[in-house]
Amino acid sequence: MKRHQTCGRCIMDKKVTVIGAGNVGATVAQRLVEKSLCDVILIDVLEGVPQGKALDLAEAAPIEKHDSMIMGANSYEESAGSDIVIITAGVPRKPGMSRDDLLTINSRIMKSVVQEVVRYSPAAILIIVSNPLDAMCHVAHEVSGFPRSRVIGMAGVLDAARFRAFIAMALQVSVENIHATVLGGHGDTMVPLPRYSTVAGVPLTEVLSPERIEVLVDRTRNGGAEIVGLLKTGSAFYAPAAAAVEMAEAILKDRKKILPCAVYLQGEYDIQDLFVGVPVKLGKGGVEDIIQLHLTEDEMSALKKSAQSVGELVNALKRLA
Repeated sequence: MKRHQTCGRCIMDKKVTVIGAGNVGATVAQRLVEKSLCDVILIDVLEGVPQGKALDLAEAAPIEKHDSMIMGANSYEESAGSDIVIITAGVPRKPGMSRDDLLTINSRIMKSVVQEVVRYSPAAILIIVSNPLDAMCHVAHEVSGFPRSRVIGMAGVLDAARFRAFIAMALQVSVENIHATVLGGHGDTMVPLPRYSTVAGVPLTEVLSPERIEVLVDRTRNGGAEIVGLLKTGSAFYAPAAAAVEMAEAILKDRKKILPCAVYLQGEYDIQDLFVGVPVKLGKGGVEDIIQLHLTEDEMSALKKSAQSVGELVNALKRLA
């Protein structure tokens, strides 16, 4: 292994840049290094913040027993040659802020971030976490010019994890026994699929009544809002970070893992030119295959409705441009 000129730590074979050193970004960085997946560059515009958090995480390395290098920066030079760039940068929606306000501010942030990413890491795979997620994926895809296989939105992994957690709570079984499928946009029009969700291989529809399933589906759709309501002054970050890292791990290790992600559909599921959450196979090339499930008429209708909501966000972006 080579050693980094600045910190003297060993340099690993893989490098991931995390943009945004807030709760989500910092937790992503923590999970990446503690899993020994890669070296990490943590970037933020706030001077001292990424450097301080990176140093804090580096000082935890002897306790957590990993040798991943982590470094904080305010510019993008150190990110050069990243295999993956995870973008969490953006502002949360605040009281009095309209959806268009949020779109305007975060689309500008996304454009400036992606331009720097393309400059320093033209071969990177982008994992988008910033909200509104589906719209931000469109901005990243358009600005980067990357093929759709290398621009991926983190949403379905998080939504499916929430659905799995709620099912496990309801049945009082291990989360490892639960598999869940969630399609669609990242919002209240998402489409949890009980028919494709299982408990130790048994379809959820054979384990719980339709009424109890609907309660879990509704809670999943409002999972983020439930946490915001409890925290009062913040939003979820542990589970979103874990979801982004699961995607990154599948790519870094070329696991060919099937996960629900927001990808640019070009006719799949009869949806055209929109980022919508569907099952995909993730490997070293990013999105290596899009898995097409056989949906009922009602499931397809719900997915089309969700895609329509994404389309409305994209159209709003075009009006604001």
